[in-house]
Amino acid sequence: MSTQAWSTLLLFLGVLAAVSYPLAIYLTRIADPAPIRGIVGKLERIIYRAAGVDTAQDMPWTRYAMALLLFSALGVAVVYLTQRLQVWLPLNPQALANVTPDSAFDTAVSFVTNTNWQGYSGESTMSYFTQMVALAVQNFLSAATGISVAFALIRGFARRSAQGIGNFWVDLTRSTLYILLPLSLALAVIFMGQGVIQNFDTYKDVNTLESLTYSQPKLDAGGLPLKDDKGNAITETLTTHTQSLAMGPVASQEAIKMLGTNGGGFFNANSAHPFENPTPLTNFLQMISMLLIPAALCFTFGRMVGDTRQGWAVFVGMTVIFAVMATVALWAEQQGNPLFTPLGVDQTQSALQAGGNMEGKETRIGVVASALFATVTTAASCGATNAMHDSFTPLGGMVPMWLIELGEVVFGGVGSGLYGMLVFAIMAVFVAGLMIGRTPEYIGKKIESFEMKMTSIVILVTPFLVLVGAAIAVMTEAGRAGVFNPAAHGFSEILYALSSAANNNGSAFAGLSANTPFYNTLLAAAMWFGRFAFIVPVLGIAGSLAKKKRIEPTAGTLPTHGPLFVAMLVGTVVLVGALTYVPALALGPVVEHLQLYAIH
Repeated sequence: MSTQAWSTLLLFLGVLAAVSYPLAIYLTRIADPAPIRGIVGKLERIIYRAAGVDTAQDMPWTRYAMALLLFSALGVAVVYLTQRLQVWLPLNPQALANVTPDSAFDTAVSFVTNTNWQGYSGESTMSYFTQMVALAVQNFLSAATGISVAFALIRGFARRSAQGIGNFWVDLTRSTLYILLPLSLALAVIFMGQGVIQNFDTYKDVNTLESLTYSQPKLDAGGLPLKDDKGNAITETLTTHTQSLAMGPVASQEAIKMLGTNGGGFFNANSAHPFENPTPLTNFLQMISMLLIPAALCFTFGRMVGDTRQGWAVFVGMTVIFAVMATVALWAEQQGNPLFTPLGVDQTQSALQAGGNMEGKETRIGVVASALFATVTTAASCGATNAMHDSFTPLGGMVPMWLIELGEVVFGGVGSGLYGMLVFAIMAVFVAGLMIGRTPEYIGKKIESFEMKMTSIVILVTPFLVLVGAAIAVMTEAGRAGVFNPAAHGFSEILYALSSAANNNGSAFAGLSANTPFYNTLLAAAMWFGRFAFIVPVLGIAGSLAKKKRIEPTAGTLPTHGPLFVAMLVGTVVLVGALTYVPALALGPVVEHLQLYAIH
């Protein structure tokens, strides 16, 4: 790994720690139900009165979960109808047509679940009104929902003999009003200063300096690639002398897309597009903003339970896994393709690509920034991309795929990363308790049968959705028809899509044509149950823990803030991920890597 790669990784981790810790102090104040003074506090109270919310009501976990589910279902309906009616709605200067029913449903579920999977091209499908009123609004609300669940679980550990875990409507309002809105406003202004566009202009048609000749797969009436008798995709060669430059309110959506770990791009090229990510500074800020709130929530956890060491233990555990995975991705992409032979080298010999694997990457961004961005966006539940993950080397592409499959707990999404990692912490202390024949405890709360049943559901639900969904896709003609690349890489494309959907990431191996009724339905189901079949058991754990008394530590209590516990936590996360997904990964990226070097 080059000096540039090491220095970039260390700089990123250093800045992340430096900015996330002060933010944690602020988040702790927001999680406190005590009234907030000032003009914004008055605005908050006006919102409650208008909505008929009783802020003094402390919800039990069942009511908290029901409010969350109903709110999310309403969000799906609003986003779906906006897409289906967009041709008659304002702010549609391109007169874009209504979105098809299956694509609209898939997109609605996607944005409400904080997945932001996009089976469409944003600039040619969604009007400005749809982008802002439907998609950007859900970027805020789905992120605020994740933060609310994290606050509820932390209260479960912090409270003693309590019947409630907070008020969902208060948590949702405060997360939006005090955390996501001000941070997004500040970041959007910085982005505009760097050249990210923000307007309502019509698209600009310009003449290019040179004609462009390109090849693309031919598609049938259903949007699937046509194939010849041998199963190879049929392509067509086209030439153009003009280019249409898409406009729109990009900076405002870009900020919350990153801070809320949403990931849905205004443009199809996402953060590889110069109007979304124009400079090295915006690229770095986008990476920091993806992990800013997830990292800060680790320290918020420590402060709220009264022991900052607990927060540091979780943060260090996440950082260790992230650093190792980032190192692998950076190394793999800098190695390049062993079959690539530069000009001037004997064609009987192979040589590594000079400068690394540049396929699918922007020249202005480069290998290091692209590989680190891919690691960040899949360690979080963001899914934003500045390079094509489909074009990474087999091992380089396996890193983002496996990070997603670990449950995105390194650092994970806003809220979801923390509560996912705390579930693994419960599993770790349970295993430790089994080894010494003692009832496990975590943060002074006994971990008993109910908590372990809920933990088991949380850990098993997403692998079930991923592996069963991938099996359905490869066994059906409709699933196989969307695969552009054959053999091991084609399986990797399907596995990545289901992993991304069920774990609410949203990135993809782009060789899969997923905007079809089959995949829109399959992935929507994976996204919905991957989000809410995960959240409901977490809230159950929070409610059960809140009712328990706090137990004082004894000589037999396992310390959960030292190096031993961090090692146990990391081991639990990696071991569960290995046992669950390694067989599937062996059929995809591992086989592809071995084939690549066998040919070499």
